[in-house]
Amino acid sequence: MALSSTLLLAGCGLLPGEDERRTVTVWMMKGSASPEFVARFTEDFEKEHRAIDLEIRVQEWTGIGAKVKKALKDKSADGPDVIEVGNTQVAQYVDEGGLYDLTLESARDLGMDDWLPGLAEPGNYKGAQYGIPWYAANRVVIYHKDLFAKAGIKRPPRTREEWLADTEKLNTGGNQGIYLAGQDWYTLAGFIWDEGGDLAEETKESSGYWRGALHSAAALRGMEFYQRLQAFGRGPRDADEEHPPQAGVFAGGDVAQIVAVPGAARAIEEKNPELKGKLGYFPIPGKTARKPGAVFTGGSDLVVPEHSDDHKGAVEVIAALAGEKWQTDLARTMNYVPNKAKLAPAVAGEEGVAAMAVGAANGRATPNSPRWAAVEADNPIKGYMTAVLTGGDPATRAREASRKITRTLDLGGL
Repeated sequence: MALSSTLLLAGCGLLPGEDERRTVTVWMMKGSASPEFVARFTEDFEKEHRAIDLEIRVQEWTGIGAKVKKALKDKSADGPDVIEVGNTQVAQYVDEGGLYDLTLESARDLGMDDWLPGLAEPGNYKGAQYGIPWYAANRVVIYHKDLFAKAGIKRPPRTREEWLADTEKLNTGGNQGIYLAGQDWYTLAGFIWDEGGDLAEETKESSGYWRGALHSAAALRGMEFYQRLQAFGRGPRDADEEHPPQAGVFAGGDVAQIVAVPGAARAIEEKNPELKGKLGYFPIPGKTARKPGAVFTGGSDLVVPEHSDDHKGAVEVIAALAGEKWQTDLARTMNYVPNKAKLAPAVAGEEGVAAMAVGAANGRATPNSPRWAAVEADNPIKGYMTAVLTGGDPATRAREASRKITRTLDLGGL
């Protein structure tokens, strides 16, 4: 009789504990998803998963690092089960301990082979996948259509050499061919990656030991291209793109191009409504027309704390958020790039986002060292760029910057 009862319960899907409702708590960052998206997703997920109540708590970016670290050490049942983190933050959290290894689920259920590399790579640490790509954003070229037309340029450039030639044409009559600040190191990184170089390199795969690489021949070629392009405008050589904010400079009407995320167009149009309808977008050109330029891919990954008491429920939430249905919804709602290149048609109707999606297919992330944030905090790349643009010897200055990067990554001098 006992055996019969057990079989009956199993046939009804009511094994002990199976019918108990539980709550899965998700931390999402403010601005990552609209309240309407969150409401739609929550309602749909709970319909599909009758045993799960979904609790989404929106977090502020300010101070989030310390808050996440505290949550990863919390062994109580009150902490989050899923956390949205910046894609370049994953290595730091793994290194300090507390993240659940999602390698098996990534290979079996989540389609990891199709993920954008700029999101997938920083979520992988020492051969294991801890961060699941959620959404991406990257830089494109925003251009002034009227200035292009006046210069006789009928279509956006598709190669670096075309880009240089067009920018030189545009840099005349008081107009700037491009406004490119001297310390826009994310844009420089793309040029370095295109040449086959990097900002820093791991001395041996998964060794955890890194050294600066700005002095490599490939990285120097990337800096040379940056120098040539930057000369066709009046961008400050000793400041980055936020000092002053380049959207405000573009709004003046005499700048033909800037390198920025498409969302910057809103700020431009707010400052100068006369530019509405006059802005265009194209992917940062690559060395050949067959492949767009490499770009830094920003965005978010989803992680699961090791101490979560519901790993299964957490993975089900991530599978939904990172799956085709809700990736498409999020991309259209927020103008993001979906986590897989094959989903790019979801944003084909938005010119800026479509250009961003093309570039994202050749996206990269900063070096996957847990101490890279310390490099950015006192960024020697910016000083190196200014030194070169003001006449310093590129090779000498690059080696100095590489030494500083290496010391920050705790590896001693070169």
